[in-house]
Amino acid sequence: MLPALVMSLHGVERAALPLDFGAFSAVIDVRSPDEFAEDHLPAAINLPVLNNEERVRVGTLYNRSPFEARKLGAALISRNVARFLEHDLRDHDKGWAPLVYCWRGGMRSHSLAVILRSIGWRAMVLDGGYKAWRRFVREDLDRLAGHPLRFHILAGLTGSAKTRLLHAIHGEGGQILDLEALATHRGSLLGTVGPQPSQKRFESRLHAQLSQLDLNRPVFAEAESNRIGTVHIPATLWKALGAGVVHEVTLPIQERAAYLLEDYEHFPTDPQRISGLVDELRRIRGNTLVDQWQLQIASGEWRAFVLSILEHHYDLAYRQPGSRGGNYQAPVNTIALPDAAPSTLHNAAAELVSSVDVAGG
Repeated sequence: MLPALVMSLHGVERAALPLDFGAFSAVIDVRSPDEFAEDHLPAAINLPVLNNEERVRVGTLYNRSPFEARKLGAALISRNVARFLEHDLRDHDKGWAPLVYCWRGGMRSHSLAVILRSIGWRAMVLDGGYKAWRRFVREDLDRLAGHPLRFHILAGLTGSAKTRLLHAIHGEGGQILDLEALATHRGSLLGTVGPQPSQKRFESRLHAQLSQLDLNRPVFAEAESNRIGTVHIPATLWKALGAGVVHEVTLPIQERAAYLLEDYEHFPTDPQRISGLVDELRRIRGNTLVDQWQLQIASGEWRAFVLSILEHHYDLAYRQPGSRGGNYQAPVNTIALPDAAPSTLHNAAAELVSSVDVAGG
């Protein structure tokens, strides 16, 4: 989509959302590294005209004297932009045309854009900056999720290989929404796989994924709780997931334990962290069980630990789809997996994708 252009300060063109970001040579976020880490536009690179400490200095001074703050900000921005020109931007040719943005599309982005345009590059500023992007993401997420999407939900007990089956479905040409991957969390107490994104970053990831889907075709996803670790699923999407067709996935408990030991590689490599997480279960599972689990962790009895925590914690916490007060519909069928071997998952995925296509979604 070609950008809607408006001339602004110092003749810099402003591009209004929605945009085809691929039409620009680069998308440059000039905000501080902390702001960038919280969330940013797709494929954006961070060239902060003020770093974290400098932003605080200028902001603090601005409360006392806006004039002095502008002088300090101009000096700091000039030094940082000079460094970018000497290093990060030095190899671009005259046809380079980046999109630049800051928090509101104000002085930070204009400062860089004016200099870039004076060189001969056709830099544009995102109208409204990141704040406009954030508003667009939230509104467009509601639009996409309210299409409504035709979801097919994989439900089942923890360790039933739902994630691998989801990926096998993708391999068979099915559309998927991998919420756990977007949240960097497997959706359970012991499911942390790395630092989670902020809520804003999670929603930007969701938007990017949903924007790539064919909304007229079925989409497969796992039955997740409303909260995945520290992030939550937006209300409109949560409602769309709850309206989806549910397929119950089953796997024998011995196979579930084997699958989790393969999939949760952090168990044996970080027993201290697992021990700390398990200790949080004392209130709901009691000291006797937790003490047993702690002994199994300490002695490296991982299979016994996984079997026990599946039976005495995860399975007890599982809410059957279609149960009173739950979000998901009752299952329409059962996908009984004898094991989680690649060939088993491939066959189950092919049959499921085929049956959904034949049924028209």
